[in-house]
Amino acid sequence: MRQFSVAVVGANHPNANGGNRRSEIAFCDPGERLELVPEPKNEHDEHAIAVFSARNFQIGYVASQRAVLLKKYMNDGHELTAIFQNVATWGAIARVGVDCQPTLPPTREAEIEAEHAEEPDADPPFWPDYIPPDD
Repeated sequence: MRQFSVAVVGANHPNANGGNRRSEIAFCDPGERLELVPEPKNEHDEHAIAVFSARNFQIGYVASQRAVLLKKYMNDGHELTAIFQNVATWGAIARVGVDCQPTLPPTREAEIEAEHAEEPDADPPFWPDYIPPDD
């Protein structure tokens, strides 16, 4: 079982039906399911893998460097599962799991927060109830 992040490129190109890929990317939430669809008859790249949102709207293609690897996994009979990870300047980032459900990697903010978090005190100090003075 292995998982990794891949670039989803081509967000500036409209879909065949005229739909705007960037708009759909803006609707995607981290962890949302994505579908990877190989396009072996793609005239530009025989290894092309289209990426569709949970709403069945194409948001782009897996970057060619990773598409070759993903296609090899698919041809070898592995099950690939993908989720939306984040928006990127070129389009989006998807998280792909090979024979497993991918999980989102921790964000840098979460790592920093975890590094600076204080460990809870197992035995917190006793604080008595406030008793007002008798007047």
